[in-house]
Amino acid sequence: MAGDEGLGLDEVLRAAENAAPVESVDVVAENLEKRFSATEVCFLLLDIHGQEAVRLPRAGRAGQARGQAERIDLAGSVYERVLRSQRLRQEDNGEGACRLVAPVTNRGDCVGVLEMVVPHADAAVRDAVVQAAHALAYIVVTDRRFTDLYHYSRRTTAVSLAAEIQHQLLPSAPCCEAAHFTLACALAPAEDVGGDTYDYALDQDILHLSVTDAMGHDTASALLATLSVNALRGARRAGRNLLDQAYAAHQAITDHARGMTTGQLLRVRLDTGAGELINAGHPWPLRLRGNRVEELPLKVNLPFGAPVPVTYDIQRFHLEPGDRLVLITDGMQDRRAATVDLPALIGDTRDQHPREVVRALTEAVHDACGGHLPDDATTVVLDWHGSRSGERDTNGGSNT
Repeated sequence: MAGDEGLGLDEVLRAAENAAPVESVDVVAENLEKRFSATEVCFLLLDIHGQEAVRLPRAGRAGQARGQAERIDLAGSVYERVLRSQRLRQEDNGEGACRLVAPVTNRGDCVGVLEMVVPHADAAVRDAVVQAAHALAYIVVTDRRFTDLYHYSRRTTAVSLAAEIQHQLLPSAPCCEAAHFTLACALAPAEDVGGDTYDYALDQDILHLSVTDAMGHDTASALLATLSVNALRGARRAGRNLLDQAYAAHQAITDHARGMTTGQLLRVRLDTGAGELINAGHPWPLRLRGNRVEELPLKVNLPFGAPVPVTYDIQRFHLEPGDRLVLITDGMQDRRAATVDLPALIGDTRDQHPREVVRALTEAVHDACGGHLPDDATTVVLDWHGSRSGERDTNGGSNT
């Protein structure tokens, strides 16, 4: 391929920015078709449960495509291999052309895959497709603020009111890669939504984390979770400390609802790995250090909203480079889920990316419950790389 046929990020982004939000992916596809004589270019979104790939319809057919978009089971597919390896895959289609499938990922958050059929694929073409897929991730992350296209296209099952509320409480990206850490999160909802949430935010010098579990099920728990999460976010964004955040959540529930929310709030300093933690009736964290998995024994305070006088205590911990911290809700230990040996599974997956660890833990609990979770099951996996500057770590394993 001639040097002037390369596809740079700047050109892709510029073309997409000039298009309407619902047409930006089509602009990228048309650009790729023209430059590489591609006979097929498509973008497949990862569905909301991470189980299927959904082929995004072309602009102008979005309304018709609701409920009609092609859905592909990820298990055993080329798309699953690409998403898990985060590497482009090339296959001969047997007709004198080849298929290229590249991950569309933004800071570790798997958005979907870009698929192309081209007449030939040398190193320059492969590199250009990888660049285009990388640019596409930024385009989708930006444009999904302005349209429901990327939201309803990811929904392969009906979403209840409680599930809609719960989903909107979560960060838009369940994974984040940075120089100091790699973070992955997952919420496996019960059939009757159980009020779990997770949250994170990154300041210049601090990583904030929280996991909460609102009492009850369905819309009652979703509304209780709304109070909890937004009280915590409001206090955090106002620059208030961890104690103030905990009391803000407690006060919000006491003033506006009946019920309680368990929670675990953390702050970790990026320069030192020094951490603060408040445990409000929540399961203890698990830490993998070297080859050893152990619980972090903590003083357990009362849940937020407890109908008695409460006191919250800040507890200190320290993360060392190579540590892996795992936070869970009680749905990961409840009833049949308790048959899963979480410490052993955390140890067995020590060399994998946190995305894969979250997937393995969630699938093990889901299988143990026969595919029917009695309560929400949430997992947060934090790999601590340590105090260092430079590029983010995209490799797997707690010791990389």
